[in-house]
Amino acid sequence: MLSTEWRVYVSAGRFTERQPGIGELAAHTRELLGLIAADEAWARYLASYELISALGIESALERIAVRDAAEFMASVATVDIVWPSHHLMDPDGARRAARRVVALLGDSAAWWTNHDAECGAVNGLTPVFDSLVAGANDEYYVLVIQVADD
Repeated sequence: MLSTEWRVYVSAGRFTERQPGIGELAAHTRELLGLIAADEAWARYLASYELISALGIESALERIAVRDAAEFMASVATVDIVWPSHHLMDPDGARRAARRVVALLGDSAAWWTNHDAECGAVNGLTPVFDSLVAGANDEYYVLVIQVADD
């Protein structure tokens, strides 16, 4: 399990389109962001937040290598993005779960994040701190996003 109540949200499922692409993944990401915005824990921080469009999400995503996906996913689930010395869950358990997810999607899966690896910047999807890792193959997708206020 990679989710943490009120902090790390996970969504996974099967694509509905015959040939899904990043557009459908972005639409599922937008759905998850809508659930976060509606969550009682985040309502006060996101009260005036208008969900970013699927196209906006798509343009915020950067590709990451399959070999880096599990470690990055475990980090999103484990390391508090505001207080990095604070762990949200057991790092070893998160690594095992993330490796399992990556293995289930397979070597042909594509992975994205809203982090720009070249400069270290984050393309925010919300008005609070957020960190996303998303993966998909031709049939299934998984999303892991951490949100935090300062």
